[in-house]
Amino acid sequence: MLAPAVAFVDLETTGATAGADRVTEIGIVRIIDGVTDEWSSLVNPGCSIPPEIQAMTGITNAMVANAPRFADIAEAVAHKLEGCIFIAHNARFDYGFMKHEFARIGRRFSAKVLCTVKLSRRLFPEHPRHNLDAIVERHALPAQERHRALGDARILARFVEALYRSRSAEEIGAAVARALKRPSLPPHLPPDILDGIPDEPGVYRFFGLNDLPIYIGKSIDLRERIGAHFSSDYRSANDIRLSLEVHSIEYEVTAGELGALLRESALVKSLLPSHNQRLRKRTALVALEVGATPGAPAFVPACAIDADGFEGLHGPFGSRRAAREVLRDLAAQHGLCWKALGLERRQGACFARQLRRCNGACVGEESADAHHARLRHALARFALAPWPFRGIVGIREASVLEQRVDVHVVDRWCWLGTASDEASLHQLVAEPPRGVFDLDTYRILRKFIARLPRSSIVPLS
Repeated sequence: MLAPAVAFVDLETTGATAGADRVTEIGIVRIIDGVTDEWSSLVNPGCSIPPEIQAMTGITNAMVANAPRFADIAEAVAHKLEGCIFIAHNARFDYGFMKHEFARIGRRFSAKVLCTVKLSRRLFPEHPRHNLDAIVERHALPAQERHRALGDARILARFVEALYRSRSAEEIGAAVARALKRPSLPPHLPPDILDGIPDEPGVYRFFGLNDLPIYIGKSIDLRERIGAHFSSDYRSANDIRLSLEVHSIEYEVTAGELGALLRESALVKSLLPSHNQRLRKRTALVALEVGATPGAPAFVPACAIDADGFEGLHGPFGSRRAAREVLRDLAAQHGLCWKALGLERRQGACFARQLRRCNGACVGEESADAHHARLRHALARFALAPWPFRGIVGIREASVLEQRVDVHVVDRWCWLGTASDEASLHQLVAEPPRGVFDLDTYRILRKFIARLPRSSIVPLS
């Protein structure tokens, strides 16, 4: 077997977000020195299971109504997992849920983690799919009680048994060792630096030899994300260069993902770290402006947008080039004219018309007003949304145990700041800084506000 003590773990849950959703069933197949024992339990999540999840897993609200809460079985779960390598499929999902469930009762949970998806990819790189159904089919594994926790945990144990029938123990051992290998830290960093970094959301900064950061990042798990930068399996040449240049690390803890995203975006734009090429390009974000009268759409840079006036603005788009691609796609879908869209300048019919993909605005067969109306209709789904509240609001974001609660103060899509206590919140509201509209911040806020419960948003005007 992979190690003297392993635990194949599968969880069924109410959803996909460890911080918000809950566990409904736990299945563990534990093998210690060749001896196997199995354990499973339904778990009362303390909330309703969505209908689509009930349909997939077969676990209903009635089934968990009288089941124990996680707190009631936490000691048994901890005992089953103690000293074992935690093995799961898409292990970050199951391990993340397990950590959050323990955190909710004030307990810390930590284990060596092995992901069978990664193990399958390393041993069978020629196959494109490594989800559990693909593995079952590829290795002809029995799969009773699929989508139930103990049934899926059994599949993982059978998968590993199948590995030893098709691969040598040395090859499997090397793949496991590589998957479990601790990050190889740069020589300039203390060897125990990761031990002091929390498993919490936040923003981190890598520094070189001077006081300006060379890289800024964010994560819902700071320790895991920072460690990933220094794995031996570098994702790009930039990762290698970054690892060689890092001399120190700083981090800020946030209550959740929204705070980390807002802070990261602001820091990258203000400090322009050399290794944040992708995020720095967000300064090139633009909107398309379509007026009330016929005319080609105009490109409006983010810095020129007024938070008070979104009339006719659409986006955001990553660049002018990206905006033009959207216009070309819309032209193809709706028979719009490339000349009227400002995509080409030529005499006579536009290129799309020659291909019979333009309704004829360029040759007078469609009026300018009619074409403009169709353009506005085609772009409607990209329209910048007006601010949906009356004045300043606070967006409340709490950590798992509500040990930290942040209030993000926002006005007309402008992030004014974040308060972690009553005094700083009062100061932000009493003397709000001048809000500067930023398309990237708009995109972050609009995404989160759309999915937040209304109780998380508090009027502050």
